[in-house]
Amino acid sequence: MQGILRHRVIFLYYVRRFPIMREHSLSGQVGVVTGAARGLGRAFALGLAQAGMSVALIDRRESELKETLQALQSSGGKGMTIAADVSAPDQISGCIKLVEQELGAIDLLVNNAGVAGPAGPTWESEAQAWWQCQEVNLRGPFLGCHAVLPGMIARGKGRIINVASAAGTISVPYLSAYVTSKAALIRFTETLAFEVRPHGVSVFAMHPGAVQTPMNKELLATAGKQWLPWLEHVFQHGQDQTTEPGASMVVFLASGKADSLSGRLFMVPDDPAELVGRADEIRQRDLYTLRLRHPKI
Repeated sequence: MQGILRHRVIFLYYVRRFPIMREHSLSGQVGVVTGAARGLGRAFALGLAQAGMSVALIDRRESELKETLQALQSSGGKGMTIAADVSAPDQISGCIKLVEQELGAIDLLVNNAGVAGPAGPTWESEAQAWWQCQEVNLRGPFLGCHAVLPGMIARGKGRIINVASAAGTISVPYLSAYVTSKAALIRFTETLAFEVRPHGVSVFAMHPGAVQTPMNKELLATAGKQWLPWLEHVFQHGQDQTTEPGASMVVFLASGKADSLSGRLFMVPDDPAELVGRADEIRQRDLYTLRLRHPKI
């Protein structure tokens, strides 16, 4: 009984703190969230469920995945869990087929699963760990998109949100694996958005802010404390974000109100509604994209 009450409290917390979720009904739609067992993924899933969407939760952490589902179901949300590795092609294609069988056609994919990768000088990083970061953070979203897009294109509608990072837009010394993966994910989002736009599908990249997720805490508990002191400073001085703005942004993007800016990078704490109001200017000036600054271009 205590477990049920705890999960209900978690769900009601999101309901009350995310008013935008009550403004955008996603009733009758089906979404998939990867990395949904904890942290940002859990927040995204609960927010989408509160907006009325049935949500499939994918993660390797089976026990924590069940906790997310309990929190979702305890307040009337509908969903399912699938334990899988997002970087494994056969597993992801199987996941998507199972979701379509159990919940129906997929309207939204949130590629949230990610790892921090090794911290420290690149030449001292363990090569397999460095590459594994690319496997999860870039190959994983590609595989997810590859699996859901045929159905979305056939139906002429669908949305994909790739959870990237502001770290993909700048150089962050001693975090080369993560930075490389997120920069590639942002560019992948831009490119894919051009390809699928004629088919009625929208694709977004999103920076959820600096959040004290389990991933970031684990990073700082290891080599990150030595090589990324600025990140520890952000958390110690309260300059970080909660999961709330990111979850609200996911719901906003899922609502379709931002489709005119498909391919762009949305960043917390920006107001997505304000950006949509400036859509013409953003397209004309080619803002919120990755571009080379060159004196002759």
